[in-house]
Amino acid sequence: MTSGSFTRFRCSVAGRTFASTPVSSSSSKPDTVHLNRKQVNPSSLYSRPSLSNMKKERIANRAKVYEFLRVLGIIPDELDGLELPVTVEVMQERIDFLHNLGLTIEDINNYPLVLGCSVKKNMIPVLDYLGKLGVRKSTFTEFLRRYPQVLHASVVVDLAPVVKYLQGLDIKPNDIPRVLERYPEVLGFKLEGTMSTSVAYLVGIGVSRREVGGVLTRYPEILGMRVGRVIKPFVEYLEGLGIPSLAIARLIEKRPHILGFGLEERAKPNVASLLEFNAREESLPSIIAQYPEIIGIDLQPKLLGQRSLIQSIIDLEPEDFGAVVEKMPQIVSLSNTSMVKHADFLKGCGFSLQQVRHMVVECPQILALNLDIMKLNFNYFQMEMQRPLDDLAAFPAFFTYGLESTIKPRDKIVRKKGFKCSLSWLLNCSDEKFKERLNYDTIEMEEMETMPSFDMNSLMEPRSDVSDSEYEEDSDDEY
Repeated sequence: MTSGSFTRFRCSVAGRTFASTPVSSSSSKPDTVHLNRKQVNPSSLYSRPSLSNMKKERIANRAKVYEFLRVLGIIPDELDGLELPVTVEVMQERIDFLHNLGLTIEDINNYPLVLGCSVKKNMIPVLDYLGKLGVRKSTFTEFLRRYPQVLHASVVVDLAPVVKYLQGLDIKPNDIPRVLERYPEVLGFKLEGTMSTSVAYLVGIGVSRREVGGVLTRYPEILGMRVGRVIKPFVEYLEGLGIPSLAIARLIEKRPHILGFGLEERAKPNVASLLEFNAREESLPSIIAQYPEIIGIDLQPKLLGQRSLIQSIIDLEPEDFGAVVEKMPQIVSLSNTSMVKHADFLKGCGFSLQQVRHMVVECPQILALNLDIMKLNFNYFQMEMQRPLDDLAAFPAFFTYGLESTIKPRDKIVRKKGFKCSLSWLLNCSDEKFKERLNYDTIEMEEMETMPSFDMNSLMEPRSDVSDSEYEEDSDDEY
């Protein structure tokens, strides 16, 4: 080409032909070139929104979503930085789904991050998994109120391993749903963290390994308790009161919820209240072992109310109330009506007020026994045994023995032999001991005067081969 010639370029892209503008090689100058970008066809393959425009659009969409939430009463302040639906319609879908589960606007405000969960990717898979485990749909609302974070979880990565771990702790598959319903937070725990250390500590103090599954089924909150901050200080406090470690282990096996009694908030103040109401310090182990709930309830007003009531119906002295609590600590939870009826029955039997007062102090259980059974026992005492009322007043525990199983058979034997003995000598012993007594030449006075009492050693006896860890709701209605 000569210096005066020019060059033309042509190229084809996607069916479009682009041609360069002829430029003279001799006369071209840099400052005369015009790119003219504003004239590019918007429909060109290379046209796209700028990053700044995309950012502005996201901000605008988020502002619309926030405004939508505010209209509903949801405070979106904590949602900054959380990936949210682009459109109001998708956010409406999530809120409707949560409403169908029973969650309210207040619930969502308590944990607004739940709005970051996709219905299809997060919520439905998690709820389907819980349903397949056996968690009842009727419990979903409370379940999610307590632990909404579960909706963020991965079934495979987060939830399934925890369930498998719980089964490894001897929690039966059929009990897993109930454990999760009672303590949904367990699904967020690390497998080798608090859960494993709390179980190891309980086994270390004497809780039977085969009872662990039952203990955790009845009170799964143990899995979230820190040993150093909660369990160990509580156990050591009870040991300091005089309860042996093995007895504490047995109490935990039977009533694991006692570990949830706040040490500083409940246990220690309640012990102080017992002493204030004339319970002796040396009796504290027996009181707690008989009725562990006594260190977990709101005790002070109960003690005050029961002491006032008993004082009004049998003229009990305040210092004697401590002895009553020592022998039957459950009296702090006994209904007023029951105590009044039983006191009236005893008075109707012919006992003086002084005798009734003595009987209650010696054997407070007579204020709580089945009245029909008490009547049967008294009729037999009066009609068949034909003993003076003073004998019964001296041994009110007579009412606690079975008429057909114990009282009648033994009474017939001693009458046949012509023995004269107290009711205590007749009843306050095992069948084996009673047979031995029948061979005595004389009746020991100390055996005649002994009253039945709680034996701490009975709590620490070797357990039977049959585990009693089958799940049952604990009931405090023992009396």
